[in-house]
Parts: sequence; structure tokens; C-alpha cells
Amino acid sequence: MTAKRISVRIESRLEYRLRRKAARERKTESAIIREALQSYLQPDSGEPTAYDIATRAGLVGCAKRLPRDLSTNPKYLAGWVDQDDSRPCGRWTP
Repeated sequence: MTAKRISVRIESRLEYRLRRKAARERKTESAIIREALQSYLQPDSGEPTAYDIATRAGLVGCAKRLPRDLSTNPKYLAGWVDQDDSRPCGRWTP
């Protein structure tokens, strides 16, 4: 893999912290930055879950006067989920 060079401007306090961390870990500043970017940009690190999206859309908790365990109690799932393969019954198929 060919390494690409980028230029980033940072505040002096952040530069100081970067230099200290690099010295403490006996690594180059570039290595510290690469590790930080790899950690920050992991595929799942910033991707919202379906729950996050539903919450932002105001869908979580929007149903009123229903049982609190509606989504987890098996008695409410009867007829909606095939007991053999846990897929929804009816016409919908993935």
C-alpha cells in the first residue's frame, strides 16, 4: 500500500499533546495520528444503528397506551414471527 501525504492544521495545545504522547509511547507523531484515524474511521464506529435512526426520527416510544414489553414478549409476537426461522410471516420475504 502506498502512503499518501496530507497536511492538517492543529492548535498549539493539540500539537503539544500529540508530541507528548508520541514521546511517551516512543512513536512518531505520524504513527499516533494514523492510529487515531484508523480508530476513528472504523466501519462501525460512526455508523448509526437502526435504533439511533429511529430515535432521531422520534419513532422510539411514540406508541401510546401499549404494553411496555411489546417488542420483547413472545406472546405479542405470535403470528408475526415464524417460530422456526424467526422471519416475519406473510407476504414479505427478504
